[in-house]
Amino acid sequence: MAIRVTIDRLMVERKLKSKDVAEALGITEANFSLLKNGHVKGMRFGTLDKLCTLLGCQPGDILRHDPSEPEAD
Repeated sequence: MAIRVTIDRLMVERKLKSKDVAEALGITEANFSLLKNGHVKGMRFGTLDKLCTLLGCQPGDILRHDPSEPEAD
Protein backbone atom coordinates (compact mmCIF):
# COMPACT_ATOMS: atom_id res chain seq x y z
CA MET A 1 0.00 0.00 0.00
CA ALA A 2 1.21 3.49 -0.73
CA ILE A 3 0.49 4.68 2.84
CA ARG A 4 3.27 4.01 5.34
CA VAL A 5 2.86 4.24 9.11
CA THR A 6 5.84 5.76 10.94
CA ILE A 7 4.76 5.37 14.56
CA ASP A 8 7.83 3.24 15.37
CA ARG A 9 10.21 6.06 14.46
CA LEU A 10 8.29 8.56 16.59
CA MET A 11 8.19 6.16 19.55
CA VAL A 12 11.96 5.62 19.40
CA GLU A 13 12.58 9.38 19.29
CA ARG A 14 10.36 9.84 22.35
CA LYS A 15 11.57 6.69 24.15
CA LEU A 16 8.07 5.23 24.47
CA LYS A 17 7.17 1.55 24.74
CA SER A 18 4.33 -0.07 22.81
CA LYS A 19 2.71 -1.19 26.02
CA ASP A 20 2.54 2.37 27.33
CA VAL A 21 1.22 3.81 24.07
CA ALA A 22 -1.45 1.12 23.76
CA GLU A 23 -2.57 1.78 27.34
CA ALA A 24 -2.74 5.54 26.73
CA LEU A 25 -4.80 4.96 23.57
CA GLY A 26 -7.13 2.56 25.34
CA ILE A 27 -6.49 -0.31 22.92
CA THR A 28 -4.88 -3.71 23.31
CA GLU A 29 -1.18 -4.19 22.63
CA ALA A 30 -2.12 -6.59 19.83
CA ASN A 31 -4.29 -3.98 18.11
CA PHE A 32 -1.62 -1.33 18.58
CA SER A 33 0.93 -3.66 17.01
CA LEU A 34 -1.32 -4.08 13.97
CA LEU A 35 -1.74 -0.31 13.77
CA LYS A 36 1.94 0.60 14.04
CA ASN A 37 2.91 -2.05 11.49
CA GLY A 38 0.38 -0.77 8.96
CA HIS A 39 -1.80 -3.89 9.02
CA VAL A 40 -5.09 -2.04 9.46
CA LYS A 41 -7.41 -0.56 6.87
CA GLY A 42 -8.42 2.43 8.96
CA MET A 43 -8.06 4.36 12.18
CA ARG A 44 -10.65 6.29 14.15
CA PHE A 45 -10.07 10.03 14.32
CA GLY A 46 -10.32 9.78 18.11
CA THR A 47 -7.44 7.30 18.16
CA LEU A 48 -5.43 9.48 15.78
CA ASP A 49 -6.10 12.51 18.00
CA LYS A 50 -4.91 10.67 21.14
CA LEU A 51 -1.84 9.37 19.30
CA CYS A 52 -0.90 12.85 18.05
CA THR A 53 -1.36 14.29 21.54
CA LEU A 54 0.74 11.55 23.13
CA LEU A 55 3.52 11.78 20.54
CA GLY A 56 3.38 15.56 20.24
CA CYS A 57 3.01 15.42 16.48
CA GLN A 58 0.71 16.03 13.53
CA PRO A 59 -1.15 13.29 11.58
CA GLY A 60 1.28 13.82 8.69
CA ASP A 61 4.12 12.79 10.99
CA ILE A 62 2.43 9.41 11.53
CA LEU A 63 1.25 8.68 7.98
CA ARG A 64 3.38 9.00 4.85
CA HIS A 65 2.42 8.55 1.22
CA ASP A 66 5.00 6.48 -0.68
CA PRO A 67 3.82 5.84 -4.25
CA SER A 68 6.76 3.48 -4.86
CA GLU A 69 5.19 0.94 -2.49
CA PRO A 70 3.30 -1.84 -4.29
CA GLU A 71 -0.47 -2.03 -3.85
CA ALA A 72 -1.71 -4.69 -1.44
CA ASP A 73 -4.22 -7.30 -2.61
